[in-house]
Amino acid sequence: MRPHLKYALPLMLATAPAFADVNVYSYRQPELIQPLVDAFTEETGIPVNVAFLESGLVERLKAEGDRSPADVILTVDISRIIEAVEAGVTQPLMTDTLKENIPAQYHAPDGQWWGMTTRARIVYASKDRVAPGEVTTYEDLADPKWQGRICTRSGMHTYMIGLTSAYLAHHGPEETKAWLEGLKANLARKPQGNDRAQVKAIWAGECDISLGNTYYMGEMLADPEQKVWADSVRLDFPVFDVEGGGTHVNISGVALTKAAKNKEDATRFIEFLSSHEAQEIYAETNSEYPVAPGTEPSELVAGWGDLNPDNLSLMEIANQRASALRLTEEVDYDG
Repeated sequence: MRPHLKYALPLMLATAPAFADVNVYSYRQPELIQPLVDAFTEETGIPVNVAFLESGLVERLKAEGDRSPADVILTVDISRIIEAVEAGVTQPLMTDTLKENIPAQYHAPDGQWWGMTTRARIVYASKDRVAPGEVTTYEDLADPKWQGRICTRSGMHTYMIGLTSAYLAHHGPEETKAWLEGLKANLARKPQGNDRAQVKAIWAGECDISLGNTYYMGEMLADPEQKVWADSVRLDFPVFDVEGGGTHVNISGVALTKAAKNKEDATRFIEFLSSHEAQEIYAETNSEYPVAPGTEPSELVAGWGDLNPDNLSLMEIANQRASALRLTEEVDYDG
């Protein structure tokens, strides 16, 4: 077996040893990827270098061009993946293994990107002040009964834009604008902080419900300081009030870079990520939902409630992103 090297800093990839077979640029933190890398290398003997970037992944790939050492990118949110595709830094990858493991709604038709796990954007509700079953639909969040009771992060954040894009795909611009105005009117405070900060605000009594991604519950429960916040809330899974509507989900995804020098081994790595073994590791480590059919979420995640994913394809959601941004600005959501 060849040496197994992993680097946490992007600059170190530029001088990666010649025997490094797969180089990865990742928006996901190294500790979240490490178990997957270890399992892949143990199975195949192929070493993997992971460079964690907090931002600027697409800009870096564009600047590096054909000289880029990156073979694979790992990222979160459909909009960030589409950004990479539109920038021309990815290439199509289509194999029978990937098509078998990843449902069509979770990958690009031409194979430019593949979803690995999903996370649902749900409602965190106070156990003390919100009754079970009181939150059932996304549309209901604009009802005046919630006036002064909702906290959210910035409406311009990619997670919020993803939800607004899905609303737009279901309801069109007029109804979506009215929904954004209603949601804004129900805010207990100006949008601020991340998803966990909203749960902290519920714990502190500043609001009663918030919007957030499911996996943050897992992160809070694992943090001694934040566990008290998590224990104060319940996860409710609202759906879109339309035929076939379900709970809005987004993805963590993977793509093969246009400049990939190690395409064969990179393809093996991406196929491995879609396998049942890797899906279970990935979902367990990140408190997310696997996408491979027949693969179950962790016991912790399953205990949060039943997830009925929305019927929209991620491409439909991504196509609405620009319009969702414009509507969010029009209503001055963060103002």
